Amino acid sequence: MSFHYVREIPSVKEILDSMPLSEELRKIKKQRDDEIAAVFRRESDKFLVIIGPCSADNEDAVCEYISRLARLQDEVEEKLILIPRIYTNKPRTTGEGYKGMAHQPKPTEEPNMVRGLKAIRRMHIRAMRESHLTAADEMLYPGNYPYLADILSYVAVGARSVENQLHRLTISGLDVPAGMKNPTSGDIEVMLNSVQAAQLPHVFVYNGWEVRTSGNPLTHGILRGAVDQYGSNFPNYHFEDLKRVVDLYRKRNLSYPAIIVDTNHANSNKKFNQQPRIAKEVMMSRQNSKTLKTKVRGLMIESYLVEGSQKVGEQIYGKSITDPCLGWEESERLVRDLASYV
Repeated sequence: MSFHYVREIPSVKEILDSMPLSEELRKIKKQRDDEIAAVFRRESDKFLVIIGPCSADNEDAVCEYISRLARLQDEVEEKLILIPRIYTNKPRTTGEGYKGMAHQPKPTEEPNMVRGLKAIRRMHIRAMRESHLTAADEMLYPGNYPYLADILSYVAVGARSVENQLHRLTISGLDVPAGMKNPTSGDIEVMLNSVQAAQLPHVFVYNGWEVRTSGNPLTHGILRGAVDQYGSNFPNYHFEDLKRVVDLYRKRNLSYPAIIVDTNHANSNKKFNQQPRIAKEVMMSRQNSKTLKTKVRGLMIESYLVEGSQKVGEQIYGKSITDPCLGWEESERLVRDLASYV
């Protein structure tokens, strides 16, 4: 047998009981959830900016970044809702390199999932307590979601997971907005199939239980660009791309059709410093179309304290050890610019 049982994972109840949310933080979570959901339900004209590091690798740096973001949120609160990215799993197709804090509480340490689950919960709680901002995380492993279910206000399903049935079914049971990225191939119909599946109720096996879900009407698509079989890059954030997705939405009976645009990944051809230009083009497209203004509800941006990226082990505080990110000064300027478009 190729499986080696290393250690038993504590139950969700055990970890939540040992690291509970205070009553104050539960109230903050409820308020933020309502504000963010209102954007997708068309009850608010505010624009969402899901922004932060490619991967949350260092608790102190992440919390400093989010505390800065909180001060910026106060400045733009009439126009924007800032949702910090605290991405604690970092998938790599080949399985090589850093896999995120859920695997490795510190990037140079050996994997330890028990310490990792506790570390990501501790970081999320600290970030919320210090900033009063609730965060987004990526659902790489559907079974891990309950460890953060009382904390997150937004969940993303990545391009390599969006076709997975368990991801779709799990999202159908969430009560917060969830974004389905288009797959790496760029197939928009696959993305919308995932949205449709997650909006429906289901019965399935989850973490050892038969569960029933009611469907998540706030599930929506995230456009992140594509790469074809020859390695050529194809962005999908241009005006015509956005209009095409809106047209495809019209052919389906989906609740609250919405688009979030990822300004990095294949949309920028991994040229992180193109994100401001891409973000502003999307905002101009919204200004030039009442339909797009209604349907494009936010942006996803990769940003950290220090511009660029570093190798694991270099230990430059606040600099990404996965994909390169915008630095703080450029990010701050971009958020202010985005507010001026709303």
